[in-house]
Amino acid sequence: MASPVESRRPELRKDSVTNRWVIFSPARAKRPSDFQSKSPAPSSSDPPQTCPFCIGQEHHCAPEIFRFPPQNSDWKVRVIHNLYPALSRDKDLDSSASLCSDSLVWGCLLDGYGFHDVIIESPVHSVHLSDLIPEDVAQVLLAYKKRILQLAGDDSIKYVQVFKNHGASAGASMTHSHSQMVGLPVIPPSVSTRLDSMKQYFNQTGKCSICDVPTKDLLVDESVHFISVVPYAASFPFELWIVPRDHVSHFHELDQEKAVDLGGLLKVTLMKMSLQLNKPPFNFMIHTSPLQALESDSAYSHWFLQIVPQLSGVGGFELGTGCYINPVFPEDAAKIMREVNISI
Repeated sequence: MASPVESRRPELRKDSVTNRWVIFSPARAKRPSDFQSKSPAPSSSDPPQTCPFCIGQEHHCAPEIFRFPPQNSDWKVRVIHNLYPALSRDKDLDSSASLCSDSLVWGCLLDGYGFHDVIIESPVHSVHLSDLIPEDVAQVLLAYKKRILQLAGDDSIKYVQVFKNHGASAGASMTHSHSQMVGLPVIPPSVSTRLDSMKQYFNQTGKCSICDVPTKDLLVDESVHFISVVPYAASFPFELWIVPRDHVSHFHELDQEKAVDLGGLLKVTLMKMSLQLNKPPFNFMIHTSPLQALESDSAYSHWFLQIVPQLSGVGGFELGTGCYINPVFPEDAAKIMREVNISI
């Protein structure tokens, strides 16, 4: 006799935020509760003798930008240059690498100017973001904010992407807990697609697609200022979004009170994911608006934080079509995540 999961028909769902089609194909998996990480990220480890991110080893790091608390040897968060940056923070004033005119036959070329920074989330090697108290998670979030505001002072920087890679298979090259941000001289195509999709939804409904995100059977947790949900058309198994209740376009509008509130919900969400999915490697990304967004864009643009546990790979179908196959229905994933009872 077929199990309920196996007898459920596949569905195609379209996300009104990302404008992406997702195929939900439960026949490709066992029970959703069996969908756990087969290669968990390490929960803690002894630091190498010269881990440059550990307190006391600052001299091994790339130059520091700032720390919290400022000018304090007992720091909690440090923001530093990336030792191996994707972009150069030095402008080449003599560069001719700017070929993006309509007359160009193939492609577009810009000088590789931009910023690539690292946020060290704790001075202690074995402490992960989910181990911190909400107030200390808030310090990490406010470090993001401060650095974004600094980068916003450079007219050449159009968009700032904040992201975290946790675990080697999620792209982390260092085991010491950290996140990164890249200040780009262009608006990435996925950001443009997201904003165009949100604008289309707003023009059709008069509502912001994030404010209108479905929560029935998809809500995982909520706090005073934020909710966590499994998106209606989640591209990845157990993907989660943390969404501000208030309509806010830019992440860097976050204040101290909301940072602590978000810090608590982010901590709980990461703990639940770790417990229920066997400490999976994961990525999180902050999806915000371009720095120089028009005032008229604020009606439909709304920032959110996306968390993706690394439970399945991306194959040729996904790369070829941009359409993802998810073996876990969002309603099932949300129910499994709600079942984890955590208090902080």
